[in-house]
Amino acid sequence: MTTKTQLAKLGLFDAKVPRYTSYPTAPHFHNDVTPEIFRNWIHAIKDDSQISLYVHVPFCRRLCWFCACRTQGTATASPVAAYVETLKAELQILKASLPQGVTLSRLHWGGGTPTLLEPGMMEDLAGAIFDVAPMAANGEFSVEIDPCEVDDARLQVLADAGMNRASIGVQDFDDEIQKTIGRIQGYDITRDAVEMIRSHGVKSLNADILFGLPHQTNARITESVQKLLSLSPDRVALYGYAHVPWMAKRQQMIPSDALPTPQERLELFETARKLFLWDNYDEIGIDHFATKEDGLAVAQRNGTLRRNFQGYTDDTAEALIGVGASSISRFPQGYAQNAPATSAHTTAIRAGRFSTSRGHVFSGEDLLRGRMIEALMCDFRIDSAEIRDTFGISEAELQDYYAHIMRAFPEMLDLTAGGLSIPVAARPLTRMIARALDAYDLDKAGHSSAI
Repeated sequence: MTTKTQLAKLGLFDAKVPRYTSYPTAPHFHNDVTPEIFRNWIHAIKDDSQISLYVHVPFCRRLCWFCACRTQGTATASPVAAYVETLKAELQILKASLPQGVTLSRLHWGGGTPTLLEPGMMEDLAGAIFDVAPMAANGEFSVEIDPCEVDDARLQVLADAGMNRASIGVQDFDDEIQKTIGRIQGYDITRDAVEMIRSHGVKSLNADILFGLPHQTNARITESVQKLLSLSPDRVALYGYAHVPWMAKRQQMIPSDALPTPQERLELFETARKLFLWDNYDEIGIDHFATKEDGLAVAQRNGTLRRNFQGYTDDTAEALIGVGASSISRFPQGYAQNAPATSAHTTAIRAGRFSTSRGHVFSGEDLLRGRMIEALMCDFRIDSAEIRDTFGISEAELQDYYAHIMRAFPEMLDLTAGGLSIPVAARPLTRMIARALDAYDLDKAGHSSAI
């Protein structure tokens, strides 16, 4: 039996499973996490510790049809300016709650399109953030940059504020694909933006590219990846396009009959994967690639690779605090999400309170199962000694978890005295294998294709 036949038999080409950037996943959050609980979790952060801060900017000049993020279009600067004032007020509420001596191990501006902000707005926002907490000595300040919505003045402000990593979205360079997904962004525009970013002394560059797009073929993805490689990104996320038009209405603009089949999606991924490996990138988890000097590659070698709402990370801070509408925070105690709607978020902040609207308090086996899922997603391996030592469970209890997974995926996994691992041939199944450890009801949430 060939590997592809085995994968098909186990349901890879039919399954829809979470991406496991959290556990439990966001569809299982509920409204018993209140602003008061959120504030208590902030108070519990230790003095002089490092935290991560995520700032969400939910505005775009154009709404790309492929995107399932929570964003809103704007043709003027006025709603963006008002939103920045809300962010500044939210940061002041956060400052009043944080313990002494906290510094930022990571600061990330995401969206939406953070570079939609005018230079003065960027300067104000950065000042408000660093009034709350300064960057740690080893900190990383990253910003998502739209090559079509950035200029020298904006990059100068960001560089002056300390941005040392930029992230650009590519998706695909093919003209027909770009028109079909509503994202016109030529190679020349992207190359010029990258050159401008580097001219401001920003040395670390992330890039996102998608497989599984309409009209995408092996030849087309090969050309797009080769063009991307010519820009020498330090880190690449090779995400599978998630076609969920019942959740993201704008995706109804994309013809479903132009989408590749699940079997073709796997071939597209493998084609791109081989190109990154041939160019000497390290493979990171299920869908990232990095140069050997990049923080993700170092973390993978050190066994400190982690997973959060931005994907893979080398950040080891215990607390990630999200600022802005719909942002999600993670604490040792659980998850908290701000009000998704900009209007509801603004109303709460103007009233002097956090806008926390839902979340999840860790209980039962959440942390145990979550760590095992993260280990599979990051390292393709669960280390038995780590799990026993961290969670105080017996070897017999751990073997019960392993047995459940092995029954679900017969002859596909390796079990040794040291732990459970996923061999290379079975790694397309990783999200499905992780699902075998998920105690929550998958039927309550729509998820994307397993490949």
